[in-house]
Amino acid sequence: MGKRLFVSVDLDGFGDAVAAVQDLFADASGLNATDPEQAHVTLFFLGDTDSDRLDEVTATLDAAIAESGVDPFTAEFGGLGVFPSLEYISVVWLDVESGGDRLTALHEAVAPPLVELGFEPPDHEFTPHVTVARMEHAGGKAPVQNAVRNREPVAGRLRVDEIRLTESRLIDDGPAYTTVESFPLR
Repeated sequence: MGKRLFVSVDLDGFGDAVAAVQDLFADASGLNATDPEQAHVTLFFLGDTDSDRLDEVTATLDAAIAESGVDPFTAEFGGLGVFPSLEYISVVWLDVESGGDRLTALHEAVAPPLVELGFEPPDHEFTPHVTVARMEHAGGKAPVQNAVRNREPVAGRLRVDEIRLTESRLIDDGPAYTTVESFPLR
């Protein structure tokens, strides 16, 4: 049986700050907010992974993170963005205002060895971000556009000292995330 996995930096303790950002466009129809308690930055999405490959994946991640040269650091989160554009919004995200260079370095450390193991390479350039909502239909596009253009919410600072391999399970309320393995930054 496989597991749906991704590599992440989790924003532990940021639930209230993320919820406050989501409140900026709470009245937007067609927008589904993510669970603020599960806020994270995805460094690499592995997708469905056979359980018997778990040892190989964790050993690869452990080595890649150790060799990344990234020490523990502080990241600041604030500001809003959207994918792919303000005219056609599918994802609303919280920006990484500082520390994004280190998150990018971690992505660049883990992606090549995971692709070498046969996982799909990302189909877009890596942009460090925290997904806060997904747009199901454009009914509520205007309040989101307004928030992105006119608001600069500050979510706060986070000490990043570990990377996690996370399992995503789809349940009735949406995805539920469980840490499979943690990898400390050294």
